[in-house]
Amino acid sequence: MSNATYSLIRFQEPGDTKAKVGLLVGDRVLPLDSDINSLIQHWATTESELDQLAATVGEETSLALSGVEVLAPVEPAQVLQTGANYRKHVIDLAVAHREAGQDAEEVRAKTAAMMDQRAGQGTPYFFIGLPTAIASATDDLTLPGYSKSHDWELELAAVIGKEAFRVTPEEALDYVFGYTMVNDITTREYVFRKDMPAIGSDWYRAKNAPGFLPTGPLLVPAKFFGDPQDVQVTLKLNGKAMQDESTQDMIFGVAKLVSEASQIMPLRPGDLVLTGSPAGNGQHWGRLLQDGDVMEGTITGLGTQLIHCKDEE
Repeated sequence: MSNATYSLIRFQEPGDTKAKVGLLVGDRVLPLDSDINSLIQHWATTESELDQLAATVGEETSLALSGVEVLAPVEPAQVLQTGANYRKHVIDLAVAHREAGQDAEEVRAKTAAMMDQRAGQGTPYFFIGLPTAIASATDDLTLPGYSKSHDWELELAAVIGKEAFRVTPEEALDYVFGYTMVNDITTREYVFRKDMPAIGSDWYRAKNAPGFLPTGPLLVPAKFFGDPQDVQVTLKLNGKAMQDESTQDMIFGVAKLVSEASQIMPLRPGDLVLTGSPAGNGQHWGRLLQDGDVMEGTITGLGTQLIHCKDEE
């Protein structure tokens, strides 16, 4: 049995339009004869084979990571997104949007108490994203010209490993294949419909433009990732840290999120369950994405995203 740790990527070789799955050990890529969802679905039989292959990866049998184009590592049929799931983030938003005359510390204390009650008795807030918004961890992000309110939200995402339907929180992590990183880009002014306030949020318009889900670069199997409630989520804008928070600050952890998501619809191998974004998005800072901005995203153990923003021509 190999002790080599590895992650999975999807990639293309120069001049080739076919996407391949690769076993990544260090900076070497071993091409695999499988698509990513089949590999995830048949993990019970392929895991030991990949463990053994990882021990044999050398320069003769593999490709240099620097010589391939890394794609988004997943091809989900379903994307579930989670709103308002970091305690400090929700408290900061409540303080920022308090009514005139309200004391900031009173609002902070009241909201903190509400979040603690919600964590114990409430349920997560989910909405559905479109897989067509997925891009790679290095694709340029085109900022649509219909708004100047595009924002960043770096998030840990759980990748489902086997069909999960009405699973308990205690068993939910057994259904998680691994983890990847997603920047859940949002057009702020489109989140709430001013013409139909009774209907509420318009996540379709706010979240699903092309490239609004930069994903990857890595898909790390759960056994190599460790505790998903103890990793650091950091997003830098033009070199300055804007988000820098531990997943310990989540109101609902990954197990609770996967369990609750599975109560309504079956989650399938390869599906993404996003876990919400910590404090420090652009709305908080009063600074939204602009032409020429560079976002550098990291989550412990999941590599680095480097996204250049450009205005739509």
